[in-house]
Amino acid sequence: MVVDLEKYFARIGWDGGRAPTLETFRSLHRAHVIGIPFENLDVVAGGVPSLDLDDLQAKLVESSRGGYCFEHNSLFGAVLEQLGFQVTRLSGRVRYGARPGEERPRTHMVLAVEIPGVPGRYLADVGFGGLGALLEPLPMVPGQVNEAGGRRHRLVVEETEGWAPVWVMQAFRGGGWEDQTAFTLDRVPVPDLKLGNWFTATHPRSPFHRLFVQRTFATGHHLLLDTKTVTRTGPDGAVHHEQIEDPDELLRLLESDFGIAPPTGLRLPADAA
Repeated sequence: MVVDLEKYFARIGWDGGRAPTLETFRSLHRAHVIGIPFENLDVVAGGVPSLDLDDLQAKLVESSRGGYCFEHNSLFGAVLEQLGFQVTRLSGRVRYGARPGEERPRTHMVLAVEIPGVPGRYLADVGFGGLGALLEPLPMVPGQVNEAGGRRHRLVVEETEGWAPVWVMQAFRGGGWEDQTAFTLDRVPVPDLKLGNWFTATHPRSPFHRLFVQRTFATGHHLLLDTKTVTRTGPDGAVHHEQIEDPDELLRLLESDFGIAPPTGLRLPADAA
């Protein structure tokens, strides 16, 4: 199956040209991040999100739903390939929030993208929830700083003895550079990504068993729901926190503020809401 591009473009509110250019790539990446929320309702409900294209289209494109990294980047990678970009799927680790020296499993997915006629590759990641996420693709040039929408990012490379070099995506926050994700450049076949997706959704200690939803807005506002805490961040950096204890109120908030239509009959577990 292929993605219905007309429906996808309508979903993210995009009407640009379809030539596989850097400008197309940048604007598509930004429109996807703003147009489709990050959410893990299927995992919270005890399921494993499907990475099959028909299921991704039904959920992320044709319904008022979102997904997490494996879903977002699987869909976006397929769209880019249909437009003529060359896409390499990679797996990585989330470093944001990790303790010093902690090495987390490969529970993240990113894309390395080549543009016809343009030298080098770009990092694409439309499925990383948080203020440190990319709005636009990042040139895969170590140390080069890229700024988009008030967010600054760069890639650094860590050499490891006997292992492939590790690429680390960093965001400039709080006056310094902060690790967000890390990955290697080994191509990861789809079956291996599905294995990582299953592990992330089913492992009893997976952080995705708690409710985690985020939305980035074109105005520069950012909205995060982490378990029962709603965090609203303005374009000026002002932060407001709100605690919501009522699961029914959380479900209403998903629809009214995040633009997500919760699955019929969804009941949030007590430890997730």
